[in-house]
Amino acid sequence: MNEVLRNIRERRSVRKFKSEMPDKKLLAEIAEAGVYAASGMGRQATKTIVVTDPATRETFVGANREIGGWDKGFDPFYNAPAILVVLFDKSCRTGIYDGSLVMGNMMLAAHALGLGSIWIHRAKEEFETNDFKKWLADLGITGEWEGVGHLAVGYADCPLPAAAERKPDRIVWVE
Repeated sequence: MNEVLRNIRERRSVRKFKSEMPDKKLLAEIAEAGVYAASGMGRQATKTIVVTDPATRETFVGANREIGGWDKGFDPFYNAPAILVVLFDKSCRTGIYDGSLVMGNMMLAAHALGLGSIWIHRAKEEFETNDFKKWLADLGITGEWEGVGHLAVGYADCPLPAAAERKPDRIVWVE
C-alpha cells in the first residue's frame, strides 16, 4: 500500500503522552507539513505557533481547562510536551477550512515521524480573550486572528487505539 494512504489509515489520536520533548527538527517538519496544506484561492492565511516553553504550555492548559469546565489538575492536552496552535486571518472567508487542512496535514506528519498527536479544541475561545490577543501582539503577530485548534504532540505513552469500524454508506458513486 502507498505510504501516504497507509499513514491515513493508521493514524489515531493519542490521549497519553510521555514527558520527553520531541526533537525540534521533528516539530519543525510537522509545522512545515501544515504550511503545505491547500488553502482557498492560495491565500495561505493561516499561522502555526509551536509552543515548547513549559510556562506558556501551562497557560494554555489553564485556559483550555477553564473553557472546557474541567477540574484543576486535569490536563486537556494529555501531558503532551508540545502544542502547535493553528490560527487563521479573520479576513479570510475560507480560514476555518484552511486551518482544518493544516491540522490534518500536521496530524499525518506527526504519525509518519513516529509521534503521537491529538486535535484539541477551544482555541477559538482562547483567542477571543484579551490575554491571548495580547500574547499574539507580544509575539509581533498583528491583525485579527481566530483559533482553529491545538495539535498536542509528543511520544505516545500508550498503544495506538484500534480503528473504529467505518460506517457504511459514506461513499456514494454517481456514474
